[in-house]
Amino acid sequence: MDAAATAARFAAAFHEVFLGCHRRDDGRWRTVSAEGYAVLQHLARIGPATVGEAARHFARSQSATSEILFRLERRGLVRRFRDDRDRRRNLVWLTPAGLELWRDSMRVLDEARLAAIFGTLSARQRVQTVRALERVVAAAGKQRAVQ
Repeated sequence: MDAAATAARFAAAFHEVFLGCHRRDDGRWRTVSAEGYAVLQHLARIGPATVGEAARHFARSQSATSEILFRLERRGLVRRFRDDRDRRRNLVWLTPAGLELWRDSMRVLDEARLAAIFGTLSARQRVQTVRALERVVAAAGKQRAVQ
């Protein structure tokens, strides 16, 4: 099987796994606006930032970004603190609750459903499946680095 045919079969299989095993919405994210989610996601990926840095990233005014951060702060999802390297700067970062909510949102598959499926496979098949997927993930990471 050539690479294109393999890609097509993998994509079709991935689609079926996703349809059968995706996590159902538990409503936790509906309490955070799309803008709030974007801010949490951005902070989780880049680390602590100033309000101005976040505003520039989102191409929003500093006051609009401050308002989003204020709502997240009021919910206990972010906190502000002084930058140890430059005490004049205030940074914004995720609280443990904000980080947990963000991490939870990144989990797209229902692990209980997957466990039931993997329970039908032999131990050897499970190891082979996971190792093969890890190789695909590693290759995807290398591909992203090149682009």
